[in-house]
Amino acid sequence: MLEKIAAAQARYDEISIKLSDPKVVSDNKLYTGLMREYKSLTPLAETYKQYLSAENGYNDAKTAAEDTSLDPEFREMAQEEMLSAKNEMARLLDELKILLLPRDPDDDKSVIVEIRACAGGEEAALFANSMFRMYSMYAARQGWKIDIMGSNPTELGGYREISFGVEGEGVYAKLKYESGVHRVQRVPETESQGRIQTSTVSVAVLPEVEEVDVSIDPADLTVQTFRSSGAGGQHINKTESAVRIIHNPTGTVVECQEERSQMKNKDKAMKMLYSKLYEAERSARDSAIAEERRIQVGSGDRSERIRTYNFPQSRVTDHRIGLTLYKLDDMMNGGCDEVFEALMVADRSAKLLKQEN
Repeated sequence: MLEKIAAAQARYDEISIKLSDPKVVSDNKLYTGLMREYKSLTPLAETYKQYLSAENGYNDAKTAAEDTSLDPEFREMAQEEMLSAKNEMARLLDELKILLLPRDPDDDKSVIVEIRACAGGEEAALFANSMFRMYSMYAARQGWKIDIMGSNPTELGGYREISFGVEGEGVYAKLKYESGVHRVQRVPETESQGRIQTSTVSVAVLPEVEEVDVSIDPADLTVQTFRSSGAGGQHINKTESAVRIIHNPTGTVVECQEERSQMKNKDKAMKMLYSKLYEAERSARDSAIAEERRIQVGSGDRSERIRTYNFPQSRVTDHRIGLTLYKLDDMMNGGCDEVFEALMVADRSAKLLKQEN
């Protein structure tokens, strides 16, 4: 393992030198790629530096403890320092094991989240709104920025579907496990008999990408404009400011009507298109390791039920890792850290186990 760490350190030093090369700096694609790799290797390089320091401290203390010419009391102090350094080395080694795990190159990216009401009619649409509120409040706690990209609201305040961007540091790393089907069990406000209804919404989390990540030929696009519309007169106008873009080779369709400017709607729609095409490429690329992803925290497929929100019992259950918490109100108000952290730990543990085997 230390050989892998040394190799990573050598790569880190190599990139550090390249980033000061004017030719690299002038090549935007190359520079951006190297900066991402440098940033991802920095935690490992810094932890390895601490490990080497602890190792030097251990060796110095060991030499002093074994030197019979020294005062016994001094040698005893050296033995204590040696034990402390040994424990620190073990702790740092565990950290290095985790840092050596293959890292998702998209972890630092912002995302586009799509929430769609599935089974349950209006109740599903209302829960889609609740999910949007939950993610918005969580994003606010993290200092992230939310930007609605498209929505289809209902008259009762729900969403048949809503797409929004989440911009910030390490967004994808925390939200990527949210892709899948979320199930809610609660008594709808319209239910006079007090019967519990089960509804579902699907969530897709797509890493937001730049043009350097995906190549799109403008000739492959069909751009359509139409008048914006919305429940209760929201965003209705007399000009064709809404934009729909069709990527003809794949049949992928995106649209945006949240802005009053056609240009802004087109920019947002293109962002969505880049992310959808990137995710399609990513899924194809990852098909060979689909089984590994299922072992970790599920496949992430939208058809997979990943979590149940039971309101009568204030219970939230993540079925992928068998986690049940009776903190539903807190979670729906953005207190998602306990669940999200548990998913990240489960992912790392599964990868560590696979690496050791």
